[in-house]
Amino acid sequence: MAKTIAAIDAGSSKICSIMANVNNGAIEVVGTSIVPSRGIHKGLVANIEEATQAIQESVMKTERICGLKMNSAYVSVTGSHISSMNSRGVVATTRSDKRVTSDELERVLESARSITIPNDRRLLHVIPRHYLLDEHVKVKEPIGMHGFRLDVETHVVVAAAASVQNVIKSVRGAGIEIEDLVFSPLATGEAVLSEDERNSGVILADIGGGTTDIAIFKGGCIFHSAVLPVGGYQVTRDIAIGLGLANELAEGMKTKYANLRFGDGGADLENRELETQNRHTTSTRDLNDVVRLRVEEILRLILLEIPQGKREELVPAGLVLTGGTANIPGIDILAQDVFGTPHVRLGMPCGITGITDSLHDPATATSVGLLLWGVKQGKGEDKWTIEELRPGVAGTVKNRLLSIGKIFKRR
Repeated sequence: MAKTIAAIDAGSSKICSIMANVNNGAIEVVGTSIVPSRGIHKGLVANIEEATQAIQESVMKTERICGLKMNSAYVSVTGSHISSMNSRGVVATTRSDKRVTSDELERVLESARSITIPNDRRLLHVIPRHYLLDEHVKVKEPIGMHGFRLDVETHVVVAAAASVQNVIKSVRGAGIEIEDLVFSPLATGEAVLSEDERNSGVILADIGGGTTDIAIFKGGCIFHSAVLPVGGYQVTRDIAIGLGLANELAEGMKTKYANLRFGDGGADLENRELETQNRHTTSTRDLNDVVRLRVEEILRLILLEIPQGKREELVPAGLVLTGGTANIPGIDILAQDVFGTPHVRLGMPCGITGITDSLHDPATATSVGLLLWGVKQGKGEDKWTIEELRPGVAGTVKNRLLSIGKIFKRR
C-alpha cells in the first residue's frame, strides 16, 4: 500500500519542499516547490517569522500541485554550530551462550551515546560505523555471532540546542510536524553517492548558499563530517564588492556568466563586456577572476578536512560536489587541480520518479536525500527501536543511522 512522505530543506538561499508517494520502496514525487529563502543566514534561523513564512509558502505551493495536505516532513539541519566526533561503546554479552542479540546492540549504542556534552548542546545522530567482538574481530553485523564483549565505533553528530529549536519553531509555525531532523550531508549522501564510493572512500561537499557541508564516507559508513561557514553567498558578495555592484545584480551575473573554464584552458571562451549599472561595464574575464579566487579558497578549505597525506588512502573515489555553487561551469576541473585527482564529479540526485524536472539539479540533492532517508528509516516512533529493525526496510544494523531527533521533538 502506498504511503505519502514529505521533505523540507530550509537553506540559506532557497526553501525546497517535496511530497512523494512510496510504494514498495519506489518513490514517486507528486509535488515540489522551490522558493527564495528568507530569515535564514549561514544555515541558522535569523528571523523566525520570515523563515516560517518562506517555509509556509513553499509547502502551500507543493500542496496545490499534488492536491494533498502536508502534515509532517523530514527536515534538514545544518550550520557551523554542528560538530561531530567519534565515540566507542562497550558492553558484556549476558546470555549463557554469549550470542549477540538486539538487546546487546541497543545497550552498546546507549553506551556510545553516554558522552559528556555541554548543557546547551544536544545529540542529533549516533551512527554505528562498525562493531568489534572480543576487541579484535571487526564485524558489520554482529547479531547471531558469539563473543564475551561487544564494542561499537560510532560517529556522533552534536548540535546547538537553541539553533535546532529555532528550526523546529519555524517548521511548526508553518503547520508542519517533524518526522525527523537530519544532518544535511547525511541526507545528501543518500541521493548522490554510490555504494562503491561509500565503501572505497569518498568526500562529499555540498556548497550551498551560506554553508558548505562536508562528509567523508569510508567502509560504507560516515567517517567524518563538518560544516564550513562559507558558500555561494561569499562568491556573490565578492563579485558585488570587487566589481562595485548591488548584491542582486552580482547574483544574477554569477548565475548567468560565471565560468571557471575561462582563463584555464578556456581560451576559446570569448572575453565579453557586460553592462552592469549606471552605464558602467565589466568583463567576463574580470568577473571570473573574482569567482575563481573565492571558489578555489572554498575548495582548499574542503581539502583541509582530509588528514594530511591521507587523501589517496582515505578517499580514493575522490570528490563529489553538490549544492547550487556546483552548477558553476568548470568547478569540477578547478577541483581536480586543487585536489590533485581526476576523480571529481557533480552529484546529481537520483532514486526518484514522477514530477522531477526541477529536482535533477545538484542544488536539490539534500531535498531528494531527505525522502530517501525517510524511506530508509521508516516512519513512526518505533524507528528508534533496535528490535524493530529488519533487512529490506531499514537496512541491516550496520547501516542503521540512529536518530535522536525525538529529543528535540518533545521539547
